[in-house]
Order: sequence, then structure tokens, then C-alpha cells
Amino acid sequence: MRAPGRPRSQEVDAAVLAAALDLLIEYGASQTSIEQVAQRAGVTRATVYRRFTGKTALLVQAIESVHQDHEPGAIDWPDIASMLDDWALYLSEPRNRRMLRRLYGAVDDHPELLQAYRGANGLRRAAAERATLAAARDSGELPADTDLDILQQVLNGAVLHHLGSYPDTTSAADIKAFLAAVLRQAGHRPGARG
Repeated sequence: MRAPGRPRSQEVDAAVLAAALDLLIEYGASQTSIEQVAQRAGVTRATVYRRFTGKTALLVQAIESVHQDHEPGAIDWPDIASMLDDWALYLSEPRNRRMLRRLYGAVDDHPELLQAYRGANGLRRAAAERATLAAARDSGELPADTDLDILQQVLNGAVLHHLGSYPDTTSAADIKAFLAAVLRQAGHRPGARG
């Protein structure tokens, strides 16, 4: 038996989530409201509130909806060059860059948003990153005494620096060159075998 009332529309759900993500990227979490989301999605505020308890819950689900791990085995980089290609392609998209800046910029007032991103996408990518770096260390492309935790933090810091210091029009090739230069400073020697 069907529950009383009208069934929820997947199209409305998708429109609300897309509107919320667009507004988050355009204006930031603090400047996004349920009213704006409803207006952009072409629904009433009541429609949004029937689906979400508030703005933070809505934004969390919007982030998760586009970053959910739909293909668990999709990230399996055979080497550091492939990993950097993937990172550079993602970071060369202005929308992705702006979204990441918005998430980090909202960490004081809306820490749940960055946590949602990391939970939906970041943890899996971090594990794949660590495996790729470990393989490079084991093969001799990275020094044997490389602390993988520290190296991951350095790379994450380099990405944040790039997001804040370089224009959104930077090409994937230039982003890859930047990240490769950071890794060279950590002792990465592509093609070296220990």
C-alpha cells in the first residue's frame, strides 16, 4: 500500500538539489537561502521544507548528490602521473574550483559542508592517493623515508594554495606542472627505480 499523500517527485528533488548547489557555488553558504533555492528550482518554500529540515541539511545533500561514490573502482591510478592528470582535469574546471573555495570558506560557519564533501568524495580519493604514493615510494620514485601522511598534507596545501592564488582559467597542463613541481621538491623522480 502506498503512503497517504502525493508521491515525491524525483524531478523536483533533483531541481531543488541542483538549485541549492548552484547557489552555494555562486553566493556561498551564508548568502544562500531556502527562499532562493525554491525560487531557482521553481517550487514553493513549503516544498523544500517538506524535503529538508533546513538550509544546512539541504546543502549537505546537494554536495553529496554530485560527489557520491557511484563507481567505487573508478579511482585506481596506476602511477603519480595518472593521479596528477585526474587532479588537474578536475581543478581546471572553474565550477569545481569555486565550489572548493566556497566549502573551505564556509568551514567556520558551516563545517558540515566540507565534511559532507570529504565523506562523499574525499575519503575515497585520499585512500587512492595514499596507495598511489605508497606504490611510488615502494618502487623508488619517492625516497624510501617519505612520510606519506605529511606528503598528502603538502599536496592538499598545494591545491588550496593554487585555488586561492591562480586564476580559474589555468589549464589542466599548467596545474599538473605545478603539482609535479611540488612533488619534485618532495623527492619524486619519475621513472626512478629503487
